[in-house]
Amino acid sequence: MTLVQYVEDGLIVRIILNRPQKLNAFNEGIILELTQALSRAEKSMARMVVFQGNGKGFSGGFDLSDIKASSDSELLMRFIQIEEFLQAVYHCPLATVAFVHGACFGAAADLVAACHWRIATNDARFMMPGPKFGLVLGTRRLSVLVGEDNARQLLLRDKPFDSSDALETNFISEIKEYDEWANVEEKIFSRVNKTDIETYAELASQMRPDHRNADMTTLVRSASSRSVQSRIQIYLDHINEQKK
Repeated sequence: MTLVQYVEDGLIVRIILNRPQKLNAFNEGIILELTQALSRAEKSMARMVVFQGNGKGFSGGFDLSDIKASSDSELLMRFIQIEEFLQAVYHCPLATVAFVHGACFGAAADLVAACHWRIATNDARFMMPGPKFGLVLGTRRLSVLVGEDNARQLLLRDKPFDSSDALETNFISEIKEYDEWANVEEKIFSRVNKTDIETYAELASQMRPDHRNADMTTLVRSASSRSVQSRIQIYLDHINEQKK
């Protein structure tokens, strides 16, 4: 079974997270397949890329299930691969849309924030716990999207924020239930398709400042300043203790 489904629907490409038994958590394999799928879409005749997740939620984010067996260098490489993929989404010349339901945490929330349109159901829940274990990933992109004050408020929350908070802060574009997604997608595609592909790509480029090198430097510095494996483990132990 592929971890990511790639579906061409006319001029729309659907990239679907397909690891539902693990809440579509981002392991090394799924990041590789996501990166390959996005590259394939950019080389196709598509005008729009749609991200979705199979199962009960969009994605639980970074796969933390093997933290004890992972070295700091292995974790750093995985974070770098995630950041490279997120940068590719953020600077994609095609229109990008995320349809979100259920849990959308960590790197998955960063993926949503990197898209041009971000649609979520009422049951969607978002959280970016990276700062809790000293990881700085995607902060500048989030600030560009929602503004400095909202970014700070969202990043420092102790609990997930819901669709209403996400809409109020501009983290998502709309709240729409699953049975409305097809109509929303059709409306977005209609707008995109009225502009030629070169013009859309140039508009997208002008609207998004290119800070790729600075963002990667910040991520690497935050992940390597001290043992990231230990920091994540402490965070997980604290979460588990709270559940007791």
